[in-house]
Amino acid sequence: MSGHGHSHGGCSGGHDHDPPDRGAEFSLYTKIDTERVECLNEVIDGSGKLVFKAWDERLDTDKYVESDDDEELLFNIPFTGNVKLKGVIVIGGNEESHPSEMKLYKNQPNMTFDDTRSEPDQVFEMHQDTSGIIEYNTKIARFSNVNHLSIHFSKNFGAETSTVYYIGLRGEFTEAQRQGVMIVQYEAYANPKDHKTSMTDNVQHEIS
Repeated sequence: MSGHGHSHGGCSGGHDHDPPDRGAEFSLYTKIDTERVECLNEVIDGSGKLVFKAWDERLDTDKYVESDDDEELLFNIPFTGNVKLKGVIVIGGNEESHPSEMKLYKNQPNMTFDDTRSEPDQVFEMHQDTSGIIEYNTKIARFSNVNHLSIHFSKNFGAETSTVYYIGLRGEFTEAQRQGVMIVQYEAYANPKDHKTSMTDNVQHEIS
């Protein structure tokens, strides 16, 4: 059964229902620099990292993050390379504690809630999803070169706090170019002065 997408108007983006098995497609969690993931307004320190997990663990309710003072959660997610982000799946809490709006920001490390006042790269109106059947499709051209992603859940369906069990990211990954490679390539070029000296020596040798 093929999925179908539709848009919810304005900048809300589209989402797919009826997706096929997506274990392999939603494997970008392995490309996240997990130790550097930040989640602001989490009740338990470090719990935000736990929602990035394998597809077959997405329904594990033992690992989750809950917001603290209000319904907002802000994730700062660094990748170990460059990502072309194509889609996001969010499994939230039952009923009112499920996030109802998601804002995405690319390449803005260490964002705070004050920073979320700026214009996001994309906004989604969310639907309650407790099994991971809804995918929110990104504007791929806008998310084609992402090394850091921030996700802001700005509100929920009415509860005092928000709960998230799983965040799945679909896309393509490219290894970051290492500076060491650039140095090796630079050193591979011969020094023009060395060539000049060598040529002069050869000429002098032939004349003699």
